[in-house]
Amino acid sequence: MASRMRSSFGRSSSASTSARDFLLSHHGRQPTHPLLHCYNFVGDEVDSLDIIPFDHRAGVVAADQLQSVARLGHAFFRPLASCDGLVVLTKNYARFSICNPATRQYAPLPLLSDFIFLGMYQHGPTGEYRFLLGPEAQDGCFVYTLGSGLPPRHVDIDCPDVEEDELIYPSGSVLFHGSLHLCIGNMIVAFNTTAESFRQMRAPVDPWGADLFEMDGMLGMSIYNDASTSIDIWRTQDYESDVWALKYRVELPVAEFGNFSKHWCVVVVSSDGDVLVLVKVDDRLLQIDVDGKLVASFHRRGLGPTRHWLKQTLVSHALFPALEGYVVNSLPFL
Repeated sequence: MASRMRSSFGRSSSASTSARDFLLSHHGRQPTHPLLHCYNFVGDEVDSLDIIPFDHRAGVVAADQLQSVARLGHAFFRPLASCDGLVVLTKNYARFSICNPATRQYAPLPLLSDFIFLGMYQHGPTGEYRFLLGPEAQDGCFVYTLGSGLPPRHVDIDCPDVEEDELIYPSGSVLFHGSLHLCIGNMIVAFNTTAESFRQMRAPVDPWGADLFEMDGMLGMSIYNDASTSIDIWRTQDYESDVWALKYRVELPVAEFGNFSKHWCVVVVSSDGDVLVLVKVDDRLLQIDVDGKLVASFHRRGLGPTRHWLKQTLVSHALFPALEGYVVNSLPFL
């Protein structure tokens, strides 16, 4: 009997390992798409949120470019970060939760309610998924490990010295060369996710309101001019020495669409360095190329860009069951 049990366990363990390896391999072949969100309305009230990977690839018909991968029934959710198919959500930057849209796993994160979210990353040495958090009522920075069951721990380093209201709405972050890069206030800072240390980077211009992203294997930055008529796209020539070069100046089609709001997003959409400019204007989402030409226009109320990417995964992350309030294939998913 014991022999049969051991044999059965061995087959089960092997099958489980094989299944996970298959899912990881499947994840590795998935395309990475810019992440959009769309609020759905009943009358004038927000009813739900769609999570949409924008399939911008050539040849994809317009109807298939905005396919929702998940719908969440709580109003005022907003995607805040994405990493390995996991999406961090926030309500008014005060309540946080995490989900995997593909596996429909979801859990609230009540331990983060007194902190300011700065970024998410996978810790290389351990494989853990962690959040970098800023202070709200306390000094210093904090790191929270998903699924650990422990509250955020204080990191014994100096956080960037900026005003609190600058931290509440950081312009997003990008993981590059093992560091989480953020524009906070008028600074670019890089948080080394292994050494848990900050360094300040030189920027080519005042980075207030800029976005950071990876471009051609280098760090890129986009920033609009004061009149919101053009977007400058910079790229590091020498990352270690903080040497930047202006790659593009994208003129927005103001004559066609009038003045633009400051709700825009610039992302790199291919390894060849193609640049996709997404601009939200009223109920339209515009796709513009680097020559300022309109590529596509999507008319849909509540549709907007984020500064994040989504690479879907069917891997069932073990961290979810360790989170209080964890559900799968249930509310808030619709």
